[in-house]
Formats: sequence, structure tokens, C-alpha cells
Amino acid sequence: MTGNEPPLPWLLPTPTSPPVKAPKGRHLRAGSKFAFYGRVSTEDHQDPEASRQWQLRRAQNLIEPAGGLITTEYFDIGETRALPWKRRPHAADLLAALADPHRGFNAVVIGEPQRAFYGAQFGNTFPLFAHYGVPLWVPEVGGPINADNEAHDLIMSVFGGMSKGERNRIKVRVHAAIAAQALTEGCYLGGRPPYGYRLCDLGPHPNTAKAADGKRLHGLEPDPETAPIVIRIFTEFLRGLGIFAIAERLTRDGIPSPSAYDRARNPHRDARAWAKSAVLTNPSYTGRQIWNRQSKFEALLDIEDVSLGYTTAMRWNTQDKWTISKKIVHTPLIDDDTFAHAQQLLHRRTRTGAAHPVHRTRNPYLFRGRITCQPCTRRMQAQWSHGDAYYRCRFPEEYALANRIHHPRNVYLREKWIIPALDEWLTAVFQPHRLDDTIDLMAAAAPECRATAPQAASAEAARAVIADCDAKLATHRAALEAGADPTVITQWITETQATRARAEADLRTVTHGSQPRSMARDEIARLVRSISDLAAAIRQADPEDKAEIYRQLGLQLTYTPGHQTIHAEITPTPYAPKNNKSPRSQRNRGDLVGVRGGT
Repeated sequence: MTGNEPPLPWLLPTPTSPPVKAPKGRHLRAGSKFAFYGRVSTEDHQDPEASRQWQLRRAQNLIEPAGGLITTEYFDIGETRALPWKRRPHAADLLAALADPHRGFNAVVIGEPQRAFYGAQFGNTFPLFAHYGVPLWVPEVGGPINADNEAHDLIMSVFGGMSKGERNRIKVRVHAAIAAQALTEGCYLGGRPPYGYRLCDLGPHPNTAKAADGKRLHGLEPDPETAPIVIRIFTEFLRGLGIFAIAERLTRDGIPSPSAYDRARNPHRDARAWAKSAVLTNPSYTGRQIWNRQSKFEALLDIEDVSLGYTTAMRWNTQDKWTISKKIVHTPLIDDDTFAHAQQLLHRRTRTGAAHPVHRTRNPYLFRGRITCQPCTRRMQAQWSHGDAYYRCRFPEEYALANRIHHPRNVYLREKWIIPALDEWLTAVFQPHRLDDTIDLMAAAAPECRATAPQAASAEAARAVIADCDAKLATHRAALEAGADPTVITQWITETQATRARAEADLRTVTHGSQPRSMARDEIARLVRSISDLAAAIRQADPEDKAEIYRQLGLQLTYTPGHQTIHAEITPTPYAPKNNKSPRSQRNRGDLVGVRGGT
């Protein structure tokens, strides 16, 4: 465009255009009270106080020209942005405060929406602000978010998507950088040292800034106490011993298992004996650094409510996802050929054929899940052998010695040994002339159940809230009849009714969650007399009906192999369909039933 040409029409000033009005609610009364919300994650070593200060300053710069003043702060530290608001401690407190009419603030301001909202969290959270009439201010829209403004909704949705994308990019970059370090440099990347190694100091950190903070490099060196055990495991395995035999030998010789050797880092594991662990499959013993054997896995917390977000857990990765260094970076305990040979043997011993077909049970197990092995207190497993039903408990002798109990290697109990003696005992217990004695025993053994102190306190608090809500509702109705604003009064009534409904739900939870009261003797008598009819038909019942009778009786058996006796105990319940569980039950005294000639 030359100097002689007229200016373009859309560049000409338009003095007659009306001035643009500020959005509603942008200008406040001086001293209007705000609540500030922010969040910082320490996963990337941010300074929480520095992050809080710049988010707070950004929020103050937004509201101070409009006359706002921050009086309350909600700031989450160490919480990932992927967590929804209701699962962040301080964000959840802020949402709870919205429902309180005496909350102490009139609006909420956020300094950095990308720190506050992730993905679709804004769409799941902002309706609460709109419902309670609390404006939400963010710098990106220059003031309060207008629920009716599509541009505001689009802007906040874009920032939620950007927040999610930023987190994903950081994860990808960090994962790629760590994998490269492990592959090419063989750096020790932290975590628990493998069994057989311990940490050693390799000098100051190569990064001068981190070295100035006192950080140092670490690596792995053989542990003089556990490294010989690793060599022994590989040697015995290559000589032909199986992993079960190796584990039992180590336990028998009194060698502490990895969990017992390092209890501080394995408090959640059973350290009494050696397990069939994965020592043979760890390439670290060849002197190479290995990374990504485990990784974080995010799964929906509740598939019925995706707004609750995800929960994170560790899971084992397949070998094709491991990262193994190309060079040897620490002292090897075994050579590459030994490790490769062990992997070949493991692969050959692993069943690679088709899965066994599922065979339909020819005869129901009458006592499935009802027999406990007395020495080890474990449930005995049901199995079918040579046309008969058995119950088995396999507990290796070395494990029994490690646990200081006397337990045979295998305990077998044939089902047909139990049935005659048990049915005879049940029939005797429920004979007409013994019913009164049985009822007296059950009534005497039934403890009186009362609510615990916390349950009583919770119930009392819920009743107080209900009473307060009833008083408020009466006041609101009186104000409405006196001519008050119906819109305001209706909103108050709705909020009070919601509070009362929550209190009633809490009261029902506490009441139903407490233990039931003990049954009166008359109730027990009616129950036992109805069960006696079932007991009379035990001998003639077919296997499926007999198994159901045992279930209704609440039968539990404890087998003592040394004496060949079974301690029988019944906890009868009112007759109900199989999938229904009655809340009332009464325990009858146990008795010893001889098995195969036992005393």
C-alpha cells in the first residue's frame, strides 16, 4: 500500500461504537474475600514454597485491581494433577467449603489453571461452583468464568488438555532419557539392589550443580554375605536340582531369605522361608545394569465412576520391555554362558503345551473350603484321585522347620472317612430329647453385641445434624410464609434437605454397619427346631443337597493329622437361597469326631 492510497476500511477508527462492558462480577466491592487454590508436584523436585509464591502472586494481580483480597488458601503439595479434586486433600476441603454458607469467602481464584485442572476435570468440577453461586476467577479469562460463555468453557477445556499433554510429554521424555542412560552408560538408576549386591560410593555427581548439593554417584558391588548364595543357586540349578528343591535346601540350611536378610525394605513380605523367586532370571548377575523390570500402571479407580480418576500400582514387565546395558558396569557374579544356559533350562522345564482342559467335577466336594489343617491353619485343597474325593495340605518339611511347627510334607484326608461320623454327630445333636440342651448351649455362647464407641459417637453426631436441619427447615418455612424472597428461601431449603439426607445416610451406615444384637433364646429355639428338620434328612440326601445342608449349618472342620481327629463346629443360619447371607447366626459348641479309628 502506497502513501497515496486510502486506509483500509477496517483500520479506520469507529468513535461511534459503544464501549465494551466489563463482564458481570468483574468489579467487586473493596475488601471482597477470596479463597486461593494452587497445587505443586514434587516429582520433578520443584520447590513447593517458590511455586506457591508465584501462583499466589499471579492470583493477587488478577483480583486486587477489582478490590479482591485473599483470606483463605488451599494448596496441595505432592499431589499429581491427574488426581481429581475430590481425591486431593486441600482441593476436597475447598469443595466441601463451597456448601458451607459460613465459609468465609465469596469467590475462588486460581493462579495457574494448568496446575489445577487436568483433562476433563474442569467440566466435572465447575458445576459445583455454579451450583453454590461461588465465582471462579482465573487469569486466562481476565476475571470470573461465565458459565454461559462458550468461549470461557472452551478456554478452560483447552488448558485441561494442555495440562494432560504436558504431563504425558514429561513422562515420555523422562522415560526415554532414563532408558538411554541405562542402555549406553549403564548408570545405576536407584531402587533396591538385587539380592547378592550392595550399594557402593562412586564419587561426586558429574553434574556440578548436584555435586555442590552434596549428591554422589552410587553403583553395585558384591555383598560378601549374599553373593555366594547367588552363585550356589545357579550352580545347583545347572547340576539338575529344581527351584523347589533349591528353595527347600536353603531354608533347611538356615540361610536367611532375601526378605529376611533386608527386613527394612521388605516389611510386607513373609520372611520365614525361601520362596521360588526370580534370582535365576535376573541379568544383573552378569554385571550389566537392568532397568524397567517394573513400571507404574494406571487403572481406573472405579469403572462405574470414571470421574474418580486412576490409581497407580507397580507391575512386572515382560523381558522384551527390559532395558539392559550393553557393557559390564559392575562386578559379575556369573558369566554370560552360565546365565544363558540357566535360561535355556528354565525354558525347557516350563510347560509350553496347550492348557489342560477344564474337567467338570463328577461328584461335588461336600466340604470344599470347610476343612482347616490344624498345624498350619491353612484351608485344605480339594482334589479327586482314583475315583474318590480327597482334601490335601502340602507343606514342605523345610518350611515347617522354618516356621517351627510339626507338619508332614503331605496331609491327605479322604472324604468318605468323614461323612459317617459327622452325620452321626449332627443327628445326635439335633435329636428331639437333646434340642433343649443344644439351645441352652447356643444361647449361653452367643455374646451380646453392642455398637463401639466410635460408632456411637458417629450416630450421635448424625442425629444432632438431623435435629439442627429440622430446626432450620422450620425457620425457612416460616420466613417463606412471612413473604421472604421465594428464590432465596427455596435454595436454603434445598441445601438443608441435602445436608439432612447425608446425615440420615450416615446414620443408616453406622446403624447397619454395627454388629447385630444377640438373639433371644426363643429366636434360637425357632431356628434350631427348623434346622433339626434338615438334620434328620442328612443321611438320605444326595451329595448336592447334603453340601447345601452343611452350608446352611455353617459347618467348619479342623483336622489334626497326628491324632486323626476332626474338630467340628456349626454356626447355623436361617434357611435362605444359596447366594443370600443372613445377618444372624449362632455358634454351637464344637466336638471331636474320630476319623478312621482315631480317638
